[in-house]
Amino acid sequence: MCSIKKYLDYRDYLHDYYISKKEANAHFSLRYFGSKISIDPSHLVKIFQHQRHIGNASIEKIIDHCGFNASEAEYFANLVRFNKAKTTHDSKLYYEKMLSVKGVGAYALEKHQYEYYTKWYHSAILTFLDFYPFTNDYAALAAKLTPPITEYKARKSIELLHKLGLIKKRAENSDGKKGSWELTHKIITTGQRSLAVRSFQESTIELAKESLERHAPEKRNISTVTITVAEKNLDRVNEIITQARENILKLAFDEEHPDKVYQLNIQLFPLTQ
Repeated sequence: MCSIKKYLDYRDYLHDYYISKKEANAHFSLRYFGSKISIDPSHLVKIFQHQRHIGNASIEKIIDHCGFNASEAEYFANLVRFNKAKTTHDSKLYYEKMLSVKGVGAYALEKHQYEYYTKWYHSAILTFLDFYPFTNDYAALAAKLTPPITEYKARKSIELLHKLGLIKKRAENSDGKKGSWELTHKIITTGQRSLAVRSFQESTIELAKESLERHAPEKRNISTVTITVAEKNLDRVNEIITQARENILKLAFDEEHPDKVYQLNIQLFPLTQ
């Protein structure tokens, strides 16, 4: 079966481990597995189904039973803490620790992919470069954003986008001046997309709040409405939101002469149980 370092949920690993052992030995039962790691069989089933978590006392028992080496043991312990984390701060902390023991190549790639989503201005700069002729004037680039960022952050952002293969330099102009940067239109992915995107969403939601003071009403469209809806119709509401988002994306895709970057947040969430 796959290495523990391929997993982003320890419960999936435990389930796959049990299945592989069961296929190899018909006598390997839930009761036997549970006895080895001090977990009741009925509780083990709920863990497989993502309904429960293991206790911290079971971590060392599982490490011993599965025969993890030092690096795998460290990854597994942080994976459990990552899956049990209750705050974004803790999720980031343990995910970073997981990356650090995955190996140099995997760490370098996933670290950069993950980093892309942790700051709102990376995607803003990437989108901006689709029409902005950036020729290494980092101060000017930083000042173009709203809110503006530092020249240092702009420089590091360009370095990150380049490392990810999302942008590349054009050849020098005929007059000998340095060429500008252009998009490669490569799609970015990350191993733990949900965590990274959650961080991105948090930062853009905060920007939306700040926009109430930062931008004139004619430059923004922030409205709220509290509605009643039957649970059975919630899928229909989501379909309408999805369709509106796709229509706006198509409009943006067909735009031949863009001159601004906007962030579109669509938020729908319950206020009652």
